[in-house]
Amino acid sequence: MADTTPPPAASTPAEMTDDAARRRSASKVAAALGVIIAVLVGVLLGTWAQRWLGGDRPAPPSADSVDVGFTQDMSVHHGQAVEMSAMALANAADPAVRSLAYDVLTTQQSQLGTMQGWLSLWDRTPLGSGEPMQWMPTDSAAGSAHHSMPGMESGTATAESSSPRMPGMATTDELADLRRTTGPGFDVRYLQLLLRHHQGGIPMAQYAAEGAAVPAVSALAGQMAATQQAESTAIGQLLASKGAAPLPMN
Repeated sequence: MADTTPPPAASTPAEMTDDAARRRSASKVAAALGVIIAVLVGVLLGTWAQRWLGGDRPAPPSADSVDVGFTQDMSVHHGQAVEMSAMALANAADPAVRSLAYDVLTTQQSQLGTMQGWLSLWDRTPLGSGEPMQWMPTDSAAGSAHHSMPGMESGTATAESSSPRMPGMATTDELADLRRTTGPGFDVRYLQLLLRHHQGGIPMAQYAAEGAAVPAVSALAGQMAATQQAESTAIGQLLASKGAAPLPMN
């Protein structure tokens, strides 16, 4: 007897669109959950950092130490990378760029939570009160860039920023432009800004890895430098595949 079962109906364009929307929504929910987990992990690591610092409860590092200065400044630096990567999770067209953004966001948000936990433990302010990067000598790579940046020498902010910027940091106008950009153009601009951001932060992390007195700070700084070096290589390859060049250091 012949099979009279009717073939499955083909999906209509509307159904396909709804299915794609559901997949995008599920992806965003998963990304949001990942961010929340990263924040909680970072806070917990920072809160329990006393175990890392030793059971004898050593005196906290001084306010002008490499440990405190790096932790405060890198918190700001990480905050901007997290902000840009959150934009990329929502707006990037290339799945490889979204994957990179997710890795950067979750990793740096976790590290930011750890650093802020240390500062709380040490009874230090979350952010520095003066110019950034005073904990670095001017003959170091990032220190030299810091002191040669427009608006930094006088200790005042530039017109486009409410506070002096560190090397690699995007300007207010650059962030606004990134928010307005869509499609493949967004991917290129995000990669360019993120690569420059990493290139500005790596010397800071390398200096802290060698100069911090607290072993946990030194270890985390070394981990940051290694991770961002690897990510910089991957970002450079993505830019080359899109026919785009890196931005010069600011």
